[in-house]
Amino acid sequence: MDEQVSPFTFDDAPEEPGWKRWQFRDPTRFNAFIEPLYVRMDGDMARVRMLPRREHSNMRDAVHGGALLGFMDVALFAASRGFGVLSAGGAVTLDLSAQFIGAGRLDLALEARIELLRETGRMLFLRGLVVQEETPTIASFTATLRKMG
Repeated sequence: MDEQVSPFTFDDAPEEPGWKRWQFRDPTRFNAFIEPLYVRMDGDMARVRMLPRREHSNMRDAVHGGALLGFMDVALFAASRGFGVLSAGGAVTLDLSAQFIGAGRLDLALEARIELLRETGRMLFLRGLVVQEETPTIASFTATLRKMG
């Protein structure tokens, strides 16, 4: 897909040196709820960062599980773009399995560390961890994306 007509931007982030900013061009879509997202490749791992806000919180002032699931799902696509295996909007989530391990804090960046386990002609198999600076593991997850034809 031509970058000029892509529904996403994927450009260097001057506010986060060494990271790319991955963002939907249409701010009325769901992605705007968790964006901006920042992507950085670290060897075979994609690191996707989100900055949680109050609207992502639950009644305990921790990151809401639904916000975490949304972040995991969108991070899969940002990571796949970082891996170079997917153009924007070129796949759908077939499954996403998550295990919540700890509470996410609102005052620290959340980071999804995602590995591409396997790519076939139509499928991407991925796994990841959501971490924060002071809580090593917030959640773990696995997913399958189906590339569009």
